[in-house]
Amino acid sequence: MKKNFVEELKWRGMLAQIMPGTEELLQREMVTAYLGTDPTADSLHIGHLCGIMMLRHLQRCGHKPIILVGGATGMIGDPSGKSQERNLLDDKTLYHNQECIKRQVAKFLDFDGNEPNKAEMVNNYDWMKDFTFLDFARVVGKHITVNYMMAKESVQQRLNGTARDGLSFTEFTYQLLQGYDFLYLYEHKNCKLQLGGNDQWGNMTTGTELIRRTLGNDVETFALTCPLITKADGKKFGKTESGNIWLDPKRTTPYKFYQFWLNVSDDDAERYIKIFTSLEKETIDALVEEHKQDPGRRTLQKRLAEEVTVMVHSREAFDTAVEASNILFGKSTKDSLLKLDEQTLLDIFEGVPQFEISADKLGQPAGDLFTQEAAVFASKGEMRKLVQGGGVSLNKEKLAAFDRIITSDDLIDGKYLLVQRGKKNYYLVIVK
Repeated sequence: MKKNFVEELKWRGMLAQIMPGTEELLQREMVTAYLGTDPTADSLHIGHLCGIMMLRHLQRCGHKPIILVGGATGMIGDPSGKSQERNLLDDKTLYHNQECIKRQVAKFLDFDGNEPNKAEMVNNYDWMKDFTFLDFARVVGKHITVNYMMAKESVQQRLNGTARDGLSFTEFTYQLLQGYDFLYLYEHKNCKLQLGGNDQWGNMTTGTELIRRTLGNDVETFALTCPLITKADGKKFGKTESGNIWLDPKRTTPYKFYQFWLNVSDDDAERYIKIFTSLEKETIDALVEEHKQDPGRRTLQKRLAEEVTVMVHSREAFDTAVEASNILFGKSTKDSLLKLDEQTLLDIFEGVPQFEISADKLGQPAGDLFTQEAAVFASKGEMRKLVQGGGVSLNKEKLAAFDRIITSDDLIDGKYLLVQRGKKNYYLVIVK
């Protein structure tokens, strides 16, 4: 017996609004449902993950997911939750972004095989590119009144002065374009359900209304939203001081990705492990109980970080991230350090004191280099004493002699020296 999709979302805290009749439809038949995403970048970020996980649960409950890349609507911009109009993208950039997004989503959904509920990706640019303005006015515009469109909360917010520049006609028509997507997918893919974030509710119900007015009152389509995820303190989820946490390892290293999940609060970890993993309820309940017995062990954060990092990247990337974490916080060797790529090395030691020296300063004794060229130690006397007590390491190996000559052979990635003073004090020397 397949799971009940709505019940699955409810216990996970992933259900915000649902149109009457949706659950009955899902229990009656295999339902095709779609979720739209804008290809404004060549990577999704973790703000997109709740929607992608909805599609994952949908497919696991026996239904068919479609992910719609908004190649056409991405050229316009959606006013929902935005304070200003977004930049328009060209064809080449849109195609590149679409292909990158598909590769990422393929880690969550099954696009292959012969099952009737295998996932599909569509791009609304394919059916909008030859759709003329006259077509749009005749086919779509005549069915939805301006009064109906004006009543939408997203439109009202923009009109009532929360945005500097008001609302352009282009963005005003966005809900009709999104509504037409639903109509098109209903007619060509028998798609009866639209999924999305709760800020999309107005656009989504415009779609169901457009279908009803176009095809007749006996045609039923439905909408279901997930809540907008926030942190326990009410702040926006997924944003850090350095910006978004991306799924693309070139934009956010697996180490930094792993660290994000590892460092969430206890309250957030308890919510996020339900939303962002596929673990069963019994497993999560047991983890929550174990965590409460000894919060200091951070059981929930560790399992959450593992599940999401493996799902988005790989088991190997997770193992590397854990090993990288141990370099800073645990026992590790020079071999662990040498395995790191440059960006991960810089991510790990972000925030530690850094010194720059020129390559011609190499060839000196450590005592001179790390006091005069890079002031890791206040004086040679202080450094000598620490070295004699075994309290100084270079690249994760104890520095045996105060006067040991430091050469280019000691460099990590041909340009870094990692000096450790005691257990917790690190210094990164960058050789240029």
